[in-house]
Amino acid sequence: MNRIQSCLNPVAGYLILLLALTETAAYAAAKDSSRPRPVKVIADQRVEVKTSVGNGVLPLYLSRDWTTSQPDVTRAVIVFHGVLGNADDYLRSAQRAVTAAGDTARSTLLVAPQFMTDRDAITHKLSDDILRWGSKQDSWTAGEAAHGPTPISSFEAIDAILARFADRVIFPKLSQIVVAGHSAGGQVVQRYAVVGRGDSALTNAGISVRYVVANPSSYLYFSPDRPDSNGDFAPFKTANCPDFNNWKYGWSEAPRYAREKTPTAYEQAYATREVIYLVGTADTNQNHPALDKSCAGEAQGPHRYARAITYARYMKMRHPDINHRVSEVPGIGHNGDKMLTSKCGLAALFDQPGCTAH
Repeated sequence: MNRIQSCLNPVAGYLILLLALTETAAYAAAKDSSRPRPVKVIADQRVEVKTSVGNGVLPLYLSRDWTTSQPDVTRAVIVFHGVLGNADDYLRSAQRAVTAAGDTARSTLLVAPQFMTDRDAITHKLSDDILRWGSKQDSWTAGEAAHGPTPISSFEAIDAILARFADRVIFPKLSQIVVAGHSAGGQVVQRYAVVGRGDSALTNAGISVRYVVANPSSYLYFSPDRPDSNGDFAPFKTANCPDFNNWKYGWSEAPRYAREKTPTAYEQAYATREVIYLVGTADTNQNHPALDKSCAGEAQGPHRYARAITYARYMKMRHPDINHRVSEVPGIGHNGDKMLTSKCGLAALFDQPGCTAH
């Protein structure tokens, strides 16, 4: 039994598969969106990612063996790390959220993928088949192609993880997967919720998928409109920010993975998916060191709280019957642990009572 498995033995059944929890103090100290140093440890498990452009391997942590039958597992949540790549810390944060959920978490399986950078690969002398991206957050968090061993999108790696859970021989009672992320992880989840392909096989197998997007720095818009000084939406004036609508903020120069359909088709699909925007009401620091301060980011609002509320309103305006909800966590700033173990966090992840979403 490995170190991660031993700390998760009390947990037995909700698959917390995409949960990118907290930005640690070290992350908060980072001065830009790049990974400031190599990761300390490499996850001890692997998943093979097979695509039309080639194959690669993604490291990850598992709380249980997903190659043998797991008849007790009823829910999954995948845990994505933040910009530091510290998947082990994120998994421990996820464990605290599961423990806070109490008895409802007796059927939970945790998975924490780890996205390597070129620097990580060199520092740890990783084998050539391990996928690695550039150090900038815009690479793996936005579905860009890996630098090696082949140009696989980080979203294709997520597809490969989700595909494992459509196997009814291994997971006969799995009924729900929660795909959640905080901060940089929230960026991954929000974009994947728009363009991701992995949930179709799960839906066909009778497994529901929920996306929980917590406090990211930015969102993917479907039009050139952005919030104006009156609180309305209007075409953005591009004079001082000509790239405001480039991917990952809009659709210009979208990566290969996000060009299978039109933006309109992606938007229609996104509006039907179950999405919860988990928002800390105190995440209002305009000078937070990890806040996206590019002109494209600031076009969406002054800070994370404003950007979240504005984006949810934008989507509601375009789709009055949208299957999205906002859960506000009172008094909490940019803290993943407090967000995800709050009443609204536990409601979003584990259907616990005590939170009113709107």
